[in-house]
Amino acid sequence: MFRTLAVLLATVFTATGPAQAEPSAPPPAEAGRLVAITDQDYDNASAARIRLMDPRVANWSAPAAQKWTWHPTSANGFGGLTSAWGLPTDVKLRRKAGAYVALVSDSRGLAGLITYPGGRRLWAADVGAPNNPHSVELLPDGNVAVAASTGGFVRIYTASQGSGSTTSVTYPLHDAHGVHWDPARKVLWALGGDKLAALRIVGTPAAPIVEESKVFTLPTGGGHDLAPALENRDLLWVSTGTKVYRFSKSAGRVVAAFDLPKIKSVSSMPNAQQVRTTPKSGCRTSWCTDTVDFAVPAATRTLPGAEIYKARVWSSRYE
Repeated sequence: MFRTLAVLLATVFTATGPAQAEPSAPPPAEAGRLVAITDQDYDNASAARIRLMDPRVANWSAPAAQKWTWHPTSANGFGGLTSAWGLPTDVKLRRKAGAYVALVSDSRGLAGLITYPGGRRLWAADVGAPNNPHSVELLPDGNVAVAASTGGFVRIYTASQGSGSTTSVTYPLHDAHGVHWDPARKVLWALGGDKLAALRIVGTPAAPIVEESKVFTLPTGGGHDLAPALENRDLLWVSTGTKVYRFSKSAGRVVAAFDLPKIKSVSSMPNAQQVRTTPKSGCRTSWCTDTVDFAVPAATRTLPGAEIYKARVWSSRYE
């Protein structure tokens, strides 16, 4: 059973509706107990959504389970970019200048930074569908990092320079799937293939430079997901094609390994409960599921008809 949340969401935020005032105090999401899912709709791109779900609600079909939803529209500032949406691949909650923001990426090309919960565009770019953006991260200077798997790169966009700035610098990384900022070490962790790279971003916000600090070789290839273990600031979750690892940032090595093949996303709450997604037979694509799995303690939550790719613990913490 799930532990009682310290704070509850009293209302359902819908970012696709009228503009809303930003919260003046940290929203209940900071308890780190809600879960955001990237709900793809392979056959109907406009139906794809980011959904913020409450695991305390056993029936995810119930309206009370969904706390917020978002997709790009002309009304929320994404005119001209809606065609780059339809297969969302990542979503993260972060803070920027004291306010909550969210980042999204999509296999059809979109990378975006939006207000939360208002859902209004702060920055966006079309990274290109052939590049297949898979992960996105906010850097301390306001720039945005994007990992693109088919493109084979991590790209730093100068989002700090304006809502439509597409100036960027690129770090080549085969099969790049994950990016995650480390505020303690001041590096951007990047995952691709069997490599986990620690990158330093120097230069200026308007002209960033990527420097390779360290590159670690993982025991297996097919690196897929990269996320913090919120119960232990030293650990990262790393998934590959056949394993899930706990990687110690201070030791620079894998400290635990689990035989959990094909996992598309893995993260953990501050109470150490794990959140995972694994492709499910019968889902529309070979990478989707309608179910989010929890471990320690174990539970499942199913949203019938959903095509979930990733599930993220909804917390603005980097570590």
